[in-house]
Amino acid sequence: MKESIIILTGGGPAPGINTVIGSITKAFIARGYRVLGLHGGYKGLFTPNPSYTEIDFVMADSIFNRGGSYLMMSRYKPTEKDYEGNFNYKLFQDNNIKLLVTIGGDDTASTANRVTKFLQARNYKIANIHVPKTIDNDLPLPLNTPTFGYHSAKAEGTRIATTVYEDARTSGNWFIVAAMGRSAGHLAIGIGSSCHYPMIIIPEMFNKSKITVDKIIKLSISSIVKRKLMGIPYGGIMISEGVFHLLDEDELKATGVKFTYDEHGHPELGKISKAQLFNDILEIELKKLGMNIKMRPIEIGYDIRCQAPISYDLLYCTQLGCGVYELFVRGESGCMVYVDTFGRIKPLYLKDFQDPKTGKIPPRRVDIEGDQAQGIYKHIVHYITPSDYEAAKEYLSNPEEYDFHKILNW
Repeated sequence: MKESIIILTGGGPAPGINTVIGSITKAFIARGYRVLGLHGGYKGLFTPNPSYTEIDFVMADSIFNRGGSYLMMSRYKPTEKDYEGNFNYKLFQDNNIKLLVTIGGDDTASTANRVTKFLQARNYKIANIHVPKTIDNDLPLPLNTPTFGYHSAKAEGTRIATTVYEDARTSGNWFIVAAMGRSAGHLAIGIGSSCHYPMIIIPEMFNKSKITVDKIIKLSISSIVKRKLMGIPYGGIMISEGVFHLLDEDELKATGVKFTYDEHGHPELGKISKAQLFNDILEIELKKLGMNIKMRPIEIGYDIRCQAPISYDLLYCTQLGCGVYELFVRGESGCMVYVDTFGRIKPLYLKDFQDPKTGKIPPRRVDIEGDQAQGIYKHIVHYITPSDYEAAKEYLSNPEEYDFHKILNW
């Protein structure tokens, strides 16, 4: 029987997944391997009747430049019970599988690390190589190397946010735009700075103060008033969904939003439009201040996950797919494939990235002290400073409370 490899995709979609799948397939079938695509993410490894498809050249060639994922994805996380008795080793035996390839973000990578340890403990002769993927760009790759999908998602987000900003300028309105990014603000600052939004709010800004709804609203009003002083009646506020996830539950409940709750009693944040939430709160505060500002909410998220990859990701994902084969024939396992800035393929070992206490891989956050972020906040974003206090009193009785640097304790 031919030797085989099997590929699964976990987490949410990202542009370039099919490029990785197609490139891996082309590299391996050219060397006589069968390539199987497992549907359902990790759940497929822990079920007696997994759904999988054999991928041939024609299929690989038809999907490599498409968005989405040919393989059905899931966020399934194996439990201890799964590892103890549900791992489908028969799937690997029956198909002579020598390599498990996982494609995913931080959660998928953390699970890949656990799977590696499991395979080693059972002495199963199955290599495991992970391909880092996430539009959030929050996997800690060296030298700030992006995760695949990020640049394509940012490009599409920038197209949407540019159109929104043109609408603001045309109609004299303000928009609140919320961008995906559960634990880091890479997408929000990447899109917002590309479009020169006058306020960009990300979790990393609050490195010297606690995130609160009041501070988010004050930052937004600071930008609106600053632009009024400049004679500009329009603008956009870009906000990362990560600030929402880091708010205290008491803060969330105080917003008045009716949440549904999970089995642990936590608000199900994924069901709430962050742009709509902050838009509603901001409108109330603006009315209290006597400012008649038209606000509109826009959400950027699900509409950028399955777009076709741009040229950057097409090449990058092709290199990553080829890199999986190169690492496999070198005998590597328990690693992520990494392509450095010179195009060299290297293994990054999952065990070196995990938190020793949790076993999870901590997210990479925006370097808020770095030149790129500081340049945006110093020169592109608009907000009240001490030199504006006197003029701002036309709109605010206490303008110093809306001072950008005081709000953040910078």
